[in-house]
Amino acid sequence: MAVEQQARGAMNGVTSTGRRRSRRDEILEIAVGLFAARGYHGVSMDDIGAAAGVTGPALYHHFAGKEAMLAAALIPVSEGLLDGGRDRAAGHPGEPRAALESLIDFHVDFALANPAVIALHLHELDRLPDEPRRRIRRLQRLYVEEWVTVLTALHPDLPDGEARVLAHAAFGLMNSTPFLGGEVERRRRAALLRGATLAALLAPTPV
Repeated sequence: MAVEQQARGAMNGVTSTGRRRSRRDEILEIAVGLFAARGYHGVSMDDIGAAAGVTGPALYHHFAGKEAMLAAALIPVSEGLLDGGRDRAAGHPGEPRAALESLIDFHVDFALANPAVIALHLHELDRLPDEPRRRIRRLQRLYVEEWVTVLTALHPDLPDGEARVLAHAAFGLMNSTPFLGGEVERRRRAALLRGATLAALLAPTPV
């Protein structure tokens, strides 16, 4: 239910280019919300068309099918995370603590704005054909490496492999937003996620 309630606006990270939202964007947002709430196989093209107020032929004018919708949702998100992560990491040369805080702020903002997209990524990525799935996985690996670079600069004795473990653990914490209800105000949720992630990544690593 939390994902379904937060699905509106789920594509903020995809369509925040300053351009006017198109009908295609609106349909994609509706599809993402339905996929996240019901599961990929629990949603038909007819369901999406009905929710969007679009007839079948008009819907297929925008997307070839559900796989195309899933790829259109996940690929731009992965590209945006990588671009944003690179900008944040490069914005604080010689200051790994500041770079880490900036990366955390960036990812927490994304996670709070896009819970339905995160739910899709967690549960439905394997529905994609090989080529777009490999592309997304590569973008993800590159994003992880931005965090690894910052973490190993902050903890000089930390091996790269262990830094990747910490980075993925941090993502697990920040990407919990699809499972959070609305009982805590958004600004406070952001503060809690930022604080917990920073504390986890600043803690001395066990010997």
